[in-house]
Amino acid sequence: MSNPIIDISPLGAPPWPTADPFLFCVHHLDRYPRGTEAMGPEPDLLKGRPIGNDFSGKDGWSMYHGQQVPGFPQHPHRGFETVTLARQGYIDHSDSLGAKARFGHGDVQWMTAGGGVVHSEMFPLVHRDKPNTTELFQIWLNLPAENKLVDPHFAMFWSDEIPQKTYVDDEGNETTLTVVAGAIDELTPPEPPPKSWANNSQNHVAIWTLELAPKASWTVPPAPEGTNRSLYIFEGQGARIAGRDVPNGQRVQVEPTSELEIVNGPEPTEILVLQGRPIEEPVAQHGPFVMNYPGEIRKAMLEYQQTGFGGWPFDEPAPVHPREEGRFAVHGDGREERP
Repeated sequence: MSNPIIDISPLGAPPWPTADPFLFCVHHLDRYPRGTEAMGPEPDLLKGRPIGNDFSGKDGWSMYHGQQVPGFPQHPHRGFETVTLARQGYIDHSDSLGAKARFGHGDVQWMTAGGGVVHSEMFPLVHRDKPNTTELFQIWLNLPAENKLVDPHFAMFWSDEIPQKTYVDDEGNETTLTVVAGAIDELTPPEPPPKSWANNSQNHVAIWTLELAPKASWTVPPAPEGTNRSLYIFEGQGARIAGRDVPNGQRVQVEPTSELEIVNGPEPTEILVLQGRPIEEPVAQHGPFVMNYPGEIRKAMLEYQQTGFGGWPFDEPAPVHPREEGRFAVHGDGREERP
């Protein structure tokens, strides 16, 4: 059998490279300090940072576009979806539909931007007596032309709804699989938003994370021909994949129709798997707008300037929720949910 590995390449600076139907993938791991009353870092710790555009990683964390609280104040999206895996810490969401949420500690938010939405994603430092480590993936999944302008929508996948299974190999070593999208074995994740490319099982979209104990082995099952599949090794020393030693910090593109054996090295390793049937349409992108043709990008920019995609219903560009608030979501129609 020929080797199923197509290519191995360094992840490099974020965002990581992706393949159709994915557009973007970034992994944030910020070891934030204790928070102030305003749920941000102490002012002295902000000195020397380019506040408003801080991606420095100084002292192990960044403010990003936040002024007082780290994160990403109000900004628009059109024509694709954001899938946000909040692994540690909290994310405070607010959007132009009037929706808001706080999620974290394994929760996932899946947002269809569709015809246009403005949202804010802030990272409140809720703990005043201990560090506020925040870790997340944000993944952009494209929409086909027929769904580029659908109504915006978001869904919450609370951590206790996201299936997870620990496999034990013949040597007693464990691999834990978390399934955000793409059913595998008996693990069926929550249903993606209705207009998502992932909502049709024939598109074979998968978003999985793997945590391999030292020396653990696990086999990725095959997927249909024509599916794009990439493995991102983002934590540990690396692993042997299909017989090849791959260090940490690499993207491995693989041929999908073969089983893929992963044998871990001496340290715990974490891997993100992104998979899907490509949409195979032209992609025109300008920042937060992703359409099929440049003229549609110009139209999106003009509409955003004229309408603000419905306006911003909050008093400030970077809302954060009260410190004592738990995990919750309030949708644009007023429906409220909690884990």
